[in-house]
Amino acid sequence: MPLGALYGLVAGQRLQRQGFDAGIPVLCVGNYHVGGAGKTPTVLALASVLRDLGETPVVLSRGYGGRLHGPIQVDPARHVADDVGDEPLMMAGSVAVVVARDRIAGVALARSQRASVILMDDGFQNPAIIKDASLIVIDASRGLGNARVFPAGPLRAPLRPQLDRTDALIVIGDGTAAREVAAAIASRDRPVLSAHLKPDDVSMASLGGKRVLAFAGIGDPARFFRTLGASGIEVVAKRVFADHHPYSKSEIESLIAEAKRDGLTLATTEKDLARLRAGEGLPSWAGDIVPFAVTLAFEDAAQLRKFVSGCLFKAREKKFRA
Repeated sequence: MPLGALYGLVAGQRLQRQGFDAGIPVLCVGNYHVGGAGKTPTVLALASVLRDLGETPVVLSRGYGGRLHGPIQVDPARHVADDVGDEPLMMAGSVAVVVARDRIAGVALARSQRASVILMDDGFQNPAIIKDASLIVIDASRGLGNARVFPAGPLRAPLRPQLDRTDALIVIGDGTAAREVAAAIASRDRPVLSAHLKPDDVSMASLGGKRVLAFAGIGDPARFFRTLGASGIEVVAKRVFADHHPYSKSEIESLIAEAKRDGLTLATTEKDLARLRAGEGLPSWAGDIVPFAVTLAFEDAAQLRKFVSGCLFKAREKKFRA
């Protein structure tokens, strides 16, 4: 707790800093705590909304887990997860992604790619760039744990200043663990949006009704297992690895052998599978793994679209007046 208090003091002061104006609207998808909450599917869902609005979004990521500092645009045909990180590599299949440890340099590259909107994947607590709107993702079952600041708890910074900087809260899944946070955001007259992870048709065709051995090395593997079960897929065995775990050939071969021995189908997340890809495809020794791809479905898609459209209008009006 003393370390958490010190960490929280530094993080809280850091939030007060004035950032760089990107010159175009910046929407940030983040969370209050360390670990997974559903940011990646949220970023992809927002990219789809932005394209429907006639925008050209470019995702800006730090590229956690990758060796390249950037700025560089992710190319799935040329890069692997060790280069740019698993999340940017996975997202680059459907939206332009720029990886940059220096976020300001990343903005410059994104703008050179004719971005009309920058969609930040994480970086909510980083003050380097001014955000026109911050959308925070929280898992309805997981919530905020003990609500203490790291390392005493999962929070990246004291909760109140994070709440004050939240423009919209996205609650993913069913559960009651996020109710207090949702009430706090609603009391600030800011929208609380409900959403669920929905498996795509290809995943259901491959895994629907199957008995599986599921493995995951993500921030919240329990959410992955819950989503499988809620989709009618029987999870017979589970294997959990550390977040962003770099799988070895022997580990995968062992999982495949175990699944074959017990008559199970081996399944994992798209993010985990991205760490196994070499170029555009999987190595032959990983060919028996079935990815479970999901999209984020909002209960009120019109409310999300209205919120995003309003944020873009306000951001451009503000930049025009400046």
